Amino acid sequence: MTRKAFSAEGAVAVGPYSHAVESGEHVYFSGQTPINPETGKLVEGDISAQTEQCFKNLFNVLKAAGLTPDEVVKVNVFLTDMNNFAEMNKVYSTKFSTPYPARTTIGVASLPLGAQVEVEMVARRQK
Repeated sequence: MTRKAFSAEGAVAVGPYSHAVESGEHVYFSGQTPINPETGKLVEGDISAQTEQCFKNLFNVLKAAGLTPDEVVKVNVFLTDMNNFAEMNKVYSTKFSTPYPARTTIGVASLPLGAQVEVEMVARRQK
């Protein structure tokens, strides 16, 4: 199988993976941490600032793939502290319109580079 990969200037890969890969009508987006692409470092600030940066990075890749947030069908959120759920959720709720994509939020022990949050998505191309 040949993979069709997408990348975006506004997203950073901290390992050997593609920002997104297309398979049929679906595009699978690698998790994005809150790395500022201009500095290569995590954004400073609370969970809201970090969640905002994750979505900036993801939506840059989404745009590079020729997609919009309306085509996102599934989102996975990873938090190092589930006490941050409500604040993350406030930012998340501004990124999509109803009906919202399906979502899973998972508490994890740690994330790359000491991030507090990582977000990944799956989108489906409109026919």
